[in-house]
Amino acid sequence: MKNNYSVIILAAGNSSRMGKPKFLLEMPNGKTFLETIAWQYSEFGCTNIIVVLNEYGNRYLTDYPQNLPLNTQITINYNHNSGRFSSIKTGLKLIDINYTFIHNIDNPYAKMRVLNSIYSQRSRAEVIKPIIDSRGGHPVLISKQVCEDILLEKENELNFKNFLKRYSFKEVEVDDNSILLNINTNEELVEFRQAKKINNLNTNI
Repeated sequence: MKNNYSVIILAAGNSSRMGKPKFLLEMPNGKTFLETIAWQYSEFGCTNIIVVLNEYGNRYLTDYPQNLPLNTQITINYNHNSGRFSSIKTGLKLIDINYTFIHNIDNPYAKMRVLNSIYSQRSRAEVIKPIIDSRGGHPVLISKQVCEDILLEKENELNFKNFLKRYSFKEVEVDDNSILLNINTNEELVEFRQAKKINNLNTNI
C-alpha cells in the first residue's frame, strides 16, 4: 500500500543564530519552511505528518498560525537539548509504526521525484538514503523495525547517524542537489532566497 508511511519533521532546535524558529523561515513565495515541507509530504500521500517542536517554538504558533494539512500533528519535545534522537522518539510515539521519513526543518524540499526514488527502494534495506555525487542527503527513510527499536531504546542522547549504522543501508542516487540543502545561518538563508528567485526567473523565460 503506497501510503503506508509517515514523516517526522524535526523542528525542535533552538535556532539561536536565526533569531526565530527555523520552521517560520519563509520561502520566496511567502510560505514558511514548515508549510512547504508539510504540504509536499501531504501531496506525496503520507498517512501521518508529525512536527516536533520545542516549547519555545510552540509558543510562536499562537501569533504565527501555520497552514498545514489536516493530518498534521504537532508535538513538543521537552527534552530537545538531548538532540535529534529524542525528537525522533517523541514523534514516533504518535504514529502507527510503518515506514517513516525523517526530515530536518532546515531543508525545505521534499520533492516528489526524490521521495518516490527513496520509497521505491524500501524493500532493499532498513535505512534508505538519497545521495548525489557520492554525498549523502535528506530525507532518510527508516523501516518499521528501526522505528520500533528507537522507541525501545532507553537512551535519549544517542547520535542518530551512528544508531542507524546497526542496520542494512541502501543509498539511492538522485539527480537533485536540493537533498544537500542545509540552512543554518541568515547568510545562507539570503543566498538560498536569491538563488531560488533566479531559478524561478529562468524557469519563466
